[in-house]
Amino acid sequence: PSSRRWCLRRPCDVSSEADVLRAASGTVERLGRIDVCFANAGFLASADPLQLSLEEWRGLLAVNLDGAFLTFREVARHMVERGGGGKLVAIGSISERFGTPRQAHYAASKAALGSLVRSFAVELARHDVQVNLLLPGWIATEATESAMAYAPLHEAILRRTPARRWGAPQDLEGIAVYLASDASRFHTGDSIRVDGGYSIF
Repeated sequence: PSSRRWCLRRPCDVSSEADVLRAASGTVERLGRIDVCFANAGFLASADPLQLSLEEWRGLLAVNLDGAFLTFREVARHMVERGGGGKLVAIGSISERFGTPRQAHYAASKAALGSLVRSFAVELARHDVQVNLLLPGWIATEATESAMAYAPLHEAILRRTPARRWGAPQDLEGIAVYLASDASRFHTGDSIRVDGGYSIF
């Protein structure tokens, strides 16, 4: 049926422009169109900013920021060309709003991502393409296992979080579905925190 939605996953090094071009064109070739795209690739790294090398800085930004830009650019080109609107959603982090020790490059990449999202939102609004940013708080995943295992940090996060627990990946599902649906057609350029109240307490 025409109402059926399909999802396709393709391996892609988002720091490579050629890879992103191949993934975008291959997806359109396979499915005929792209209606929704989440820019979710990224990684977290810790380093003393006074010892942080330019290579480390650029390596992280190449994935976390350049990758989102390249992904949005290629998918947006397709959406504008075919018409009919669409959805672009980036996954940021609440670290964009705090001074984060030993994560200057990570925090900078996520703060810049917010500006990228707002700029794309302004550019694409007239094409009925909504662009938004999700800001997860402390979510229990493989990437945060070491933080959860470090008792002082784990307890500090629980004390700071009014919900008194770490988030689960499922806590992002509802807002992600909303941002990918027609219910959010007048909602664009926003940064939405999903952090159990961590950033307001």
